[in-house]
Amino acid sequence: MQVRLPKRTFAEALGMLERIIPARASNPALTHLRFEVAEGGLRLQGSNGELDLELVVPAEVEGAAVRLVPGQLIGQVVRNLPGELVELGLEEGQLTIESGSFTTRLTTADPAEFPPLAFEAETVVRLPARELGRALARVRYAASGEDYRAIFRGVQLELHPTRLRSVASDGFRLALYDLELALDAERKFVVPARSVDEIVRVLERTEGEVALGLLGGHLTLAAEGFRMAAALMEGEFPDYERVIPPEFALEAEIDAAALKDSLKRVKVLADRNNHRVDLVFEGGRLEVVAEGDYGRGVERLEVDARGEAQMVLAYNAEYLEGALGPIAGKARLRFSGAASPSVIQDAEDGGYLAVVVPLRV
Repeated sequence: MQVRLPKRTFAEALGMLERIIPARASNPALTHLRFEVAEGGLRLQGSNGELDLELVVPAEVEGAAVRLVPGQLIGQVVRNLPGELVELGLEEGQLTIESGSFTTRLTTADPAEFPPLAFEAETVVRLPARELGRALARVRYAASGEDYRAIFRGVQLELHPTRLRSVASDGFRLALYDLELALDAERKFVVPARSVDEIVRVLERTEGEVALGLLGGHLTLAAEGFRMAAALMEGEFPDYERVIPPEFALEAEIDAAALKDSLKRVKVLADRNNHRVDLVFEGGRLEVVAEGDYGRGVERLEVDARGEAQMVLAYNAEYLEGALGPIAGKARLRFSGAASPSVIQDAEDGGYLAVVVPLRV
């Protein structure tokens, strides 16, 4: 067996697999990647028991082979190779790696020890890969990181006949994104947030469409060059739409970047316990205010406001920044009152909506 391929291509693929392959596992085989040499290139597989990933890497190959290779080790070796090309060989159960003036050998293991991966599933829908990645990435920030939050530690995907919706919440904030598509499906399922992170990274590099499938509690994704399978969480989100206010007393549009920058400056002076920042609307003007043990900060911003002439709202600055994060242009802010959930939307992309609950003061 002989393989020849660019170092950069090989290192990028290994880097994506390294993020999934655990350094330690109850099943030692999971600390390895499955390395298969087949016609046209390399087929690399890795798993952590919850997320499976297969990447196909184009390469010049002679012969065929299947072995298990230490996942973290081979990534470190390849990233530090001195040459632009990598040559691989297999001799007496050892993988030889050559590049420039460097040569090494890695001990491999029997591929029979590697668990079967859950890639085979009937396709439910096909949709643009990067659009799906965008829908997941725009709401991921709102997912909970707390173990006791259970179902809220994931991102819910909803397939409807006219749209795909992604939703995330931690109980204090909500983010959803609607992608208008004609889908012949009606499903809901929740993907663990940690798996969403890796799915997004793969989709961002993928051209064309991705096929989604469901099989035995797993979501599968497949496109040219990769296959993935993510174990789904049990259950689904409660009725989150009831927290979105139907009416608003004040609406305002503002440059999202300007408001984000202002929050970063002002929150330095905020209370360290609740990170409180006040938005003070008065006479068509907006003041961003924070006050703590060491002083008070105020910044005035241009805003296009309609509705009630005066309103003061207090927020956790980090929640407000998170809601503004996916917005590149103008943000539309909609308020029902100081004690009611506030809505933040992208004025130029109607698919994105965030809900932030003000602080009780």
